[in-house]
Order: sequence, then structure tokens, then C-alpha cells
Amino acid sequence: MPDSQNTPSNDVIETLLNRVSVRKYTDQPVSEEMLDTILKTAFRAPTSSNIQTYSVVVVRDQERRDALMAACGNQRHIGTAPVFLAFCADLTRIEDALVRNGHNIDSNNLETGLVSALDAGLVGMSAYLVADSLGLKGVMIGGARNKPVEVARILGLPPRVFCVFGMCLGWPGEAPAQKPRMDYDGLVHFEQYGKSRSGADATAIVDSYDGALAKHYRSQGRETTDASWSDDMDKKFSPPLRDDLRERLKELGFDFR
Repeated sequence: MPDSQNTPSNDVIETLLNRVSVRKYTDQPVSEEMLDTILKTAFRAPTSSNIQTYSVVVVRDQERRDALMAACGNQRHIGTAPVFLAFCADLTRIEDALVRNGHNIDSNNLETGLVSALDAGLVGMSAYLVADSLGLKGVMIGGARNKPVEVARILGLPPRVFCVFGMCLGWPGEAPAQKPRMDYDGLVHFEQYGKSRSGADATAIVDSYDGALAKHYRSQGRETTDASWSDDMDKKFSPPLRDDLRERLKELGFDFR
């Protein structure tokens, strides 16, 4: 194992190591200047072949945030956060470039859609990290994909744009305990999948994490099973989650073929 005394450390490392999802915020507003800094910095995130297939919609209006809350699974923090950021995959600029050259993007495929979603994800995580480093806190909202067509309507998204995920952002009104993560040796493989430093197998890692997460939840006064993570995953993904997502995204101009 690495010598902990020689483990590198800096502000970026500490920001990520101490990261938590925060869902309660104070009434203090997030200034336009701070938000501009966060997003301008995040736009320096890597982008595949410099395509920059992302756009961000900033939502402060209470009525619009309430509508988004309803569309995203009634997550109350969407309505109470000072600002909601919608990180979108956006093919409109690529489409414009193709049209200028006598082509079109009507036959966009899985690669195009996947890369655009990854671009949005890289920008979103970068924005989250910058915001956190400035003292703001937030939580990612995957529920934006629950009703992507409705979310697109609320945000006024044109064809070829969909919200990959959202982010609530504000000054923290709570300091929740940090959840444990799975064992490092179960997530990092050397040279080939399954070759870890400890030789641990996937089943043992899940069993260990079930126990660790159950202990965490019970320390917070939450009811859970002994197989906490496994049982949560079974509930989330059986039956399949968002089973109609492909068809809904096709309506928005993303044909994942």
C-alpha cells in the first residue's frame, strides 16, 4: 500500500475528499458574478474534439423552479435552492456547422449523443467543484431525465437539446455526514480488470459496502436493511429505470441508434 505520509494533498484534493450533497440552503443569494466565474471556469473542462456540445440554462425564477421540481420527481430542494442549473447536451451548433457545409445531422447516432452527454457531464462536475471550492454547496439532479420532454418545454429547449442533469446550488444550510464509498481496491484494477492490490473479489466488496452503508444510515436515524446498498439498487433498477428514455429523447432530436 502507498505510504500515507507521502500522499499528495492540496486544496483541490481536499475539496473533493470533503464533498457532500447538500439539499438545504440559506436565504443568501448566489451573485451573478460568482455564477459567471463558476461557469466560465467550468467551460475549460475537456471536450471531445473541441465540439463543446453543451449549454447551461440558469433558472432563478420561483415559478419555473417549482415546475422543474414537479417534473424531476418532486425533489423539494429544486424549489428552495437559490439557483438551478440545467446542464444540457446541445447539438444545435454542430447542426449549424453541418448545414453550412451542405450536410445535416438527421442521422446522428449513439456516438454523437453519448459524446454530447459526456461533454455536459464534464462541465457540470467542473462547475460543481469550482462552486464547492468557493463555499457553495449543491446536489446533482438526475431526475431531470424523468420527464425530459416536459423539462425541455419548461426550459424552452429547441430541438437537438436535452437536459442531461440539473444542479441545485446555494449557500449551505446544513452539514450532512459524508456517505462512505466502496473500497478503493474494488474499484481500481491493474493492467486487467479483476487484478487489485488486495485480490478482493466483487462479491466481497459489495458485502463490505452493504454493511458500511447500513451503519452510516443507522447512525443518521434512518431505517435500512443489512444489505443496504444492494437492496437500494434492486429497488431503483428493477424494473428498469426510465425505460422510455430512448423514445423521449428521440422526440427531442437525439436518435441513439
